Amino acid sequence: MRATLAAVTDTFRVTATDGPARAGVLRTAHGDVPTPAFMPVGTKATVKSVDPDELRALGAAIVLGNTYHLHFRPGEDLIEELGGLHAFMGWDGPILTDSGGFQVFSLRDTLLELDDDGATFRSVYDGRPERFTPELAAAIQASLGSDIAMCLDICLPPGGARAELEDAVRRTTLWARRQRDLPRAPGQLRFAITQGGLDDELRRRSSEELVPLDFDGYAIGGLSVGEERAPMFAATTAAAAFLPDEKPRYFMGIGDPEGVIEVISRGVDMFDCVLPTRTARTGSALTWEGRLNLRNARFARDPRPLDPACACPACSRFSRAYLRHLVNQEEILGLRMLSLHNLRFLIDLVAAARQAIERGELSAWRDDALARLRRTRLEQP
Repeated sequence: MRATLAAVTDTFRVTATDGPARAGVLRTAHGDVPTPAFMPVGTKATVKSVDPDELRALGAAIVLGNTYHLHFRPGEDLIEELGGLHAFMGWDGPILTDSGGFQVFSLRDTLLELDDDGATFRSVYDGRPERFTPELAAAIQASLGSDIAMCLDICLPPGGARAELEDAVRRTTLWARRQRDLPRAPGQLRFAITQGGLDDELRRRSSEELVPLDFDGYAIGGLSVGEERAPMFAATTAAAAFLPDEKPRYFMGIGDPEGVIEVISRGVDMFDCVLPTRTARTGSALTWEGRLNLRNARFARDPRPLDPACACPACSRFSRAYLRHLVNQEEILGLRMLSLHNLRFLIDLVAAARQAIERGELSAWRDDALARLRRTRLEQP
C-alpha cells in the first residue's frame, strides 16, 4: 500500500513508499535524480559507444565513472586542468565516481599487500606496483569533481572465511572514518559502503559503525560478486533495513532486469552495471521476450523491431534482421544500436517501477514483470 514518508535531508527526499520500496529525489550539484535510478557505467569517462546527448535522450539522469581507471589513464590532474570530469566527457548531469576499491580487490592476481593504511597492487596498465589509500581515493575524486564520491572499501569475493569478512568490515569502517571529513569538490556528496557478505550480523555491525558517521548516502557493497541469487537478495533485504530511511541506498553492480526489480522491491534507490552495454557488444538485446541473441539464424528474416513498444533509435528505425546483419558483420552501428536499446530498456523498466511505487501497486507490477521475464526466458529455443 502506498504511503508518503517524512524522510527528508538536504540532499534526499523520499516521496512515496510501497512496502520497503521507495520513490524519491536525490539532489546533486548538477541536477536532481529521480529514484529509483539506474546509472549507466562510463568507466573511462564514456558509456561505451554512446554520446552524452544520446544518454539524455534515453532518459539517463546520472552516470558512473571509475576512480581507478581515470587515475591511471589519463590522470585526475589532467582532467582537473581541463575543467573537471563533467567538462572533460561532455556530460553536464550528475556523475558518481566509484572509489576504485572494487578493481583493487576484484583483480586479485594484482593485489600485493593489504594493511590498515591501504592496499598495494600492480596496475593493470603497466604492471608497476601502486598504492591506494582512503586519502588518495578521496583526493582523486575531489580533483575529478564528481557529484558523488564513494569511500574506498574492501570488497571480497564470495565464500571467504568469516574472519576475512570481519576484517573487511573493520577496515572499511576505519577507512570511512578517515575519509569522512577530507576535502571535497564543491557540492560533492560522499557515500560510505557497508560490507559483510551474506552474513546478517556483520551487515548489521557494518551499518551500526557507519551510520553514526552521517555520510550523505550509503551503498550496499560486496554483493553481486558471484554468489547465488537467493541468498544475495536475502542479504540485500537485511542490509537495506539496517540503513537510515532518510539517506539514499545504493546497490553496487546489478543491472539484469530481474535483479533490478528485486533490489528495488527491497528498498534500494540506486544501482549500476555494465551489463546493458556489455551484453550489446556480444550481440544480444534485453527485451520482454528475454535476452535475444541477434546472431541466431532465426532472426535472419525477422522484420519486427526488437520491441514494438520501445522508442529507442534501434526499435524505431531498424528490423531484427538488419540488426542481425550488422552484428554478424561486426559493424559498429549494430553494437551501438543494441547499446542504446539495452540502456533504454532498463531505464524504462526502472521508471515503470517508480510509477508503480507511486500508485501503491509495486507488488502486482513486480509479480507481473517477473512472470513475463521468466516465462519468455523459458520459451527461448
